[in-house]
Amino acid sequence: MRLLILPALIILTLSACNSVTTTQIDSRVTRQQTQIDPNLQAIIDQSWAVNLAYSPMLAASLGDASAAGMLDDLSAQTLAKKYQQTLENLKKLKQLDRKPLSKSDVINAKILQDQLQNEVDLYRFHDHYLPITAESGFHASIASIAKARFSSVEDYQHYLAKLKQLPRHFTQQIYWLKQGLAAGITPAKVTLKGFEDSISAFIVPVETSGYFTPFTHYPDHFSASEKESLTQQGRATVAQIVLPLYQQFYDFMTQEYIPNARINIAASALPDGSAFYQNRVEYYTTLPMTAEEVHQLGLQEVARIRAEMEQVIKDVGFKGSFADFLTFLRTDPQFYPKTANELLKEAAFIAKKADAILPKYFGKLPRTPYGIEPVPAEIAPKYTTGRYSGSNRDDEPGYYWVNTYALDKRPLYELEALTLHEAVPGHHLQISLNKELTNLPNFRRYSYISAFGEGWGLYSEYLGVEAGFYQDPYSNFGRLTYEMWRAARLVVDTGMHAKGWSRQQAIDFMASNTALSMHNVTTEIDRYISWPGQALSYKIGELTIKRLRAKAEKSLGKDFDIRQFHDAVLENGSIPMSVLEQMVDEFIARQQAMVKEASSV
Repeated sequence: MRLLILPALIILTLSACNSVTTTQIDSRVTRQQTQIDPNLQAIIDQSWAVNLAYSPMLAASLGDASAAGMLDDLSAQTLAKKYQQTLENLKKLKQLDRKPLSKSDVINAKILQDQLQNEVDLYRFHDHYLPITAESGFHASIASIAKARFSSVEDYQHYLAKLKQLPRHFTQQIYWLKQGLAAGITPAKVTLKGFEDSISAFIVPVETSGYFTPFTHYPDHFSASEKESLTQQGRATVAQIVLPLYQQFYDFMTQEYIPNARINIAASALPDGSAFYQNRVEYYTTLPMTAEEVHQLGLQEVARIRAEMEQVIKDVGFKGSFADFLTFLRTDPQFYPKTANELLKEAAFIAKKADAILPKYFGKLPRTPYGIEPVPAEIAPKYTTGRYSGSNRDDEPGYYWVNTYALDKRPLYELEALTLHEAVPGHHLQISLNKELTNLPNFRRYSYISAFGEGWGLYSEYLGVEAGFYQDPYSNFGRLTYEMWRAARLVVDTGMHAKGWSRQQAIDFMASNTALSMHNVTTEIDRYISWPGQALSYKIGELTIKRLRAKAEKSLGKDFDIRQFHDAVLENGSIPMSVLEQMVDEFIARQQAMVKEASSV
């Protein structure tokens, strides 16, 4: 799964709307496709300007120095104004005559319309009432401001300015949480068990606070007086402003919010919930599928993968039932790392092997490297097993996060599949190439369509079979259990949100069909409860990519080139599944024409 570095299109005051323009942003990230229809380009520019104006954090990450010391304004008035401006741009786009548009502009228009429609839909369904999930929340994501690059006194001054804006940020987010309580729009109470630990992790002595870390080391060129002054300011700000905020938020969550969160786990139980869930199904699959269609597809995939898993059990000569084999995998110490470093080093070794296969399968590779880091300790207990964390800067790497919490729940037999998905040829490869597509408008370069990105990640796990990974049968079973995990998601997500399944029913289904540890099973089920529909994107996307590859292989026969196919899939960035099908059809036609021309010479 890809981690979003910045909250999507977060908000600044309307008065700033005309003060931030794309011309202020670093030229390296604003080069746009020159052939875009002028009427469409006008709407693209207006929409992108709104994004930058209402999100100084986004603007600053793309080079706008004037926004460097600002946090986003999430007040009711500002969100309402942003919604109205988005609605106006969406209306203009829907009224745009598509007939004169080029093929590339038709794609641009569709993707932009999908993005704007999603923003409008989320506002209408009150998604801003939910700045927390089962995994984490705004209190953890905002802490990323302490991980910025500090190379000048001005950088520290901007950081101090952000710290002093945190009271406004917390007040606004708690306001939305209270609105959610009043409206019955909260995460399900059962998913918030232990959530307070992710808050208390920030309530520590000043010197050990992550917010104080930037004041513990400085660039060599800083003078002694500058260091002393900044350290004093930092210590006072963290002690007097930041830490009390987390204590207040802890008290609010434990005394008011969690006790009164909703009991029913289904998205369909929310206000206008059935429409909301169907909206999420279509958004995350990018296809006109119903919850029932997704559910039935999931059951078919579960049956297919289960047969392959049974064969592996037979091949290793295990004497016992499927359930016995899962118990063996979950409890035998041989499958689990003893230390966090062991887990990280094994992930790094697999990642380096994955790097080596890339030239065989891809003609174009990204220039941006990636590193490996543990999931931050404050969110690790309820966090997923691994994730990719990218960067909007071209002088910073991406990171493959590995969860080192509860090592006896992090089986090594899953690590090959996880690494191929989160690092390469999965998320890092796809996302980095996407950002290097300077011919695309910014709204596409910095967007992420889940069905495409997560589908590609799951396809990358499958690609590992061809590339010679999974030589150990237990590792291959780990790959299958990861594939089963994604297939089971189709069943349990729709089951809980549309078919009346209980949380325990979903846990039992996942536990009885995958080798995931029970800790992972429960954290995953809680994630699906608090993030309706997102889990559907993986399998739907992967099945689409596999189907299109089979189509290309059949059409091109001996002239099929896997490197050219992969480059064609990735060359247009993150796109909906229907658009991907069009692009692959065009790739097939181009290849056939080239073969025909070559044979006629």
